Amino acid sequence: MRVLYVTPECYPLVKTGGLADVSAALPVALNRSGADVRLLMPGYPAVLNGLADLQPVGEPVTDLPGGAPARLLIGRTADGVLAYVLDAPSLYDRPGNPYLGPDGRDWPDNAERFAALSWCAAGFAATKAYDPWWRPEVLHGHDWQTGLIPAYLELRPDRFAGPFRPGTVLTIHNIAYQGLFGAWMMSDLGLPSAAFRVDGVEYYGGVGFLKAGCYYSDRLTTVSPTYAHEIQTDEHGAGLQGLLAGRSDTLTGILNGVDYDVWDPATDPLITARYGADDLGGKDLCKADLQAAFGLDRRPDAPIAGVVSRLTGHKGLDLVLEAATQWIAWGGQIAVLGSGEPALEAGFRHLATWYPKSVGARIGYDEALSHRIQAGSDLLLVPSRSEPCGLTQLYALKYGTLPLVRRTGGLADTIVDANPAAMNDGSATGFQFVNATNQELTWALRRAMLTYRKPERWHAMQQRAMTRDFGWHGPAEEYMELYREVAPALVA
Repeated sequence: MRVLYVTPECYPLVKTGGLADVSAALPVALNRSGADVRLLMPGYPAVLNGLADLQPVGEPVTDLPGGAPARLLIGRTADGVLAYVLDAPSLYDRPGNPYLGPDGRDWPDNAERFAALSWCAAGFAATKAYDPWWRPEVLHGHDWQTGLIPAYLELRPDRFAGPFRPGTVLTIHNIAYQGLFGAWMMSDLGLPSAAFRVDGVEYYGGVGFLKAGCYYSDRLTTVSPTYAHEIQTDEHGAGLQGLLAGRSDTLTGILNGVDYDVWDPATDPLITARYGADDLGGKDLCKADLQAAFGLDRRPDAPIAGVVSRLTGHKGLDLVLEAATQWIAWGGQIAVLGSGEPALEAGFRHLATWYPKSVGARIGYDEALSHRIQAGSDLLLVPSRSEPCGLTQLYALKYGTLPLVRRTGGLADTIVDANPAAMNDGSATGFQFVNATNQELTWALRRAMLTYRKPERWHAMQQRAMTRDFGWHGPAEEYMELYREVAPALVA
């Protein structure tokens, strides 16, 4: 099975969120399952500098929307996955993160930048000019940045009618980010004006990249079964709930996995001491290291609640600020790593100033420190108002750091609440609460504190959590089955 995996980011080359981790690990797992998966990424400087054996392939790309000069390169990731790069300096050779300039604002040409990526992906179906020796059977796009791939195949047969049409799959990692641009851009994006309609690319008066992908793609996936249901509802559908409900028979929720080559306390080089489910002694050393790193009191009996997150209301971090003083009053500590909304950044800074021996806050992101928080914390807080899948809670399970989560999306699918029944049958792996309120989060924290004060129960939960397997083998097999359903029916 030949699959072109089209993504705007991939760890460690470019990362703004969990999509990068998925794009690094899932292709490796798919290749181990017998597929021939290759990446296609934009030619950001970090990508051009980070791939090995990078060299031109095929002919120059001369027909991108907007006319940007480009060429296609091919190299290898650190994991050995072949990766194509759309090298278009006028679109991608710039500072800032992939979507925002140094001023924190969206790049004004983001529509053209990611239309070009989709156009290039669709071109693999129509011509051997890109790579004379390889043609994909499936085009698998991720998020709004790749939403025009199936639209181009459907709407531009004059350009993309090839000897066969590959199957198309679009994965929605977070429906809140949709790629909505002005209607006047239709021609600039290479889209026919007739497609600007409700049963096309039109979305609230503009061109909707994610909407187009959801409408035209052969199959849709999202990153957890619960989220697949939630995005068909008014509360979580972000305006696309009607379309998705109408396509429910082609929408599948497949849980993300964990790359245990990176996230495993038994082998992690970024933490102070290694440990495993059979011997948690190293975790005590990691806790002492974390307390020292954040300037907290070196108290082994003080449970640390860790936070590794974007600091936004969407992630429920305002609730953590509201509940923090009660947690501290019970003897708990807090270690926060993240950035986001200025008010929440300021709130955690102030909290750390008011309670310097109980609260530490680092504004920004530090990959190594995130590993130390996972290893040194007792509890990981993920109180998201919505969470498509979540990876931090899966990392926490492996590190014996019990997640405390809101019951939504992938958090509901991956964490077993420590209710009496689950405690009795030994299946509990964390703590859940239902409504996004200070009162419910505080009560969940209280349950966690009471459990922590019973070491035998806490230790049993840690061991159970650490033995849960959320590796990529299972999800990879689900994707392989999906690819098999899509490709044969569409290959002529």
